[in-house]
Amino acid sequence: MRILVVGTGGVGAAFAAIVARRSFFEHCALADYDPARPASVATRLDDGRLSAHAIDASSREAVLGLIRETRPDAVLNAVDPVFNVPIFDACFEAGVTYLDMAMTLSEPHPERPFELTGIKLGDYQFERAASWQEKGVLALVGIGVEPGASDVFARHAADELFSEIDEIGVRDGANLVVEGYDFAPTFSIWTTIEECLNPPVIWEHDRGWFTTEPFSEPEVFDFPEGIGPVECVNVEHEEVLLVPRWVDCRRVTFKYGLGDEFIEVLKTLHKLGLDSKERIRVKGVEVAPRDVVAAALPDPAKLGERMSGKTCAGTLVTGTGQDGNPRKTYLYHVVDNEWSMREYGHQAVVWQTALNPAVALELLASGAWSGSGVLGPEAFPAEPFLELLAAHGSPHGVLELAP
Repeated sequence: MRILVVGTGGVGAAFAAIVARRSFFEHCALADYDPARPASVATRLDDGRLSAHAIDASSREAVLGLIRETRPDAVLNAVDPVFNVPIFDACFEAGVTYLDMAMTLSEPHPERPFELTGIKLGDYQFERAASWQEKGVLALVGIGVEPGASDVFARHAADELFSEIDEIGVRDGANLVVEGYDFAPTFSIWTTIEECLNPPVIWEHDRGWFTTEPFSEPEVFDFPEGIGPVECVNVEHEEVLLVPRWVDCRRVTFKYGLGDEFIEVLKTLHKLGLDSKERIRVKGVEVAPRDVVAAALPDPAKLGERMSGKTCAGTLVTGTGQDGNPRKTYLYHVVDNEWSMREYGHQAVVWQTALNPAVALELLASGAWSGSGVLGPEAFPAEPFLELLAAHGSPHGVLELAP
């Protein structure tokens, strides 16, 4: 398999470090707007299968040109989702497999944003699913950790653990601490603002998709492996748009353990208009306020040595077990920052995200996963994915809770 990775920030660089230990690919081209970044990654890993390239991910033609130059079988989109459309469209035109870790962006309903959906996450991609299927090309969307592994857990629960499912609720929490900063997000602040300040989406079998207020329905969830109780709130996320398409259940939610301070910062950014993606003119220069916020904060990829603690991504499933009794099971994946830094040199959040497209690409290369059209992770069998997670030394966990 030949791979092209568009974006070598935190996740793209961690992906390269992970796949460099595997033999399933022949060549991996690393590309970024700043050509020094992929060059640094390739030099550090010292793997002859890696090459470094410059790219403008906002240009479909530029992406097409690099696809023609590097001849990949698959393209991994590892940049912020604002660039999804040109990369997605270029892959379709070139007829190569596309993977991303966050789907095309949403737009709130113009009149009733906290009741009705407007343009949903991934709508642009799913509206083109028939064309991808007709062409016989695969777009595997949402294959990070959340979405990604969390969707695989949902499929595994439906296939192996439950006879009926009432709710699939993704729950994300951590006890990570970054020393020396008053405020330092451990993942892309651009993406975090997008998913946290947009109206959260919920799905119910008898109602379909609908929205609610940001940070609604707080609940305390006790995360495993020493993380402990964290208050989680509703956040817009891809799993709610993906899971109901392939998994039979009555309700799907996503809740994120943000913490009061993080929520207050996000609310303040919104009040000041600093969450806006629209460009404004400042002293003769056009800039998007959100891009300024992202540039002013520390690079998450460079925080690993200052971080401590663990991050947990997981899927809480409630319903009826295969024995006919009520069941409540949390399937999860935990990464300790000390371990990921020691073993790979990458902080826990970006490493955990990067691991999952690495696993998916290896399954596609082997033929264990295959398909065409626009598909989410839950469209594929879960067992090969879970087995390969364990082979990477980072297996998933299962926690049985009182129904």
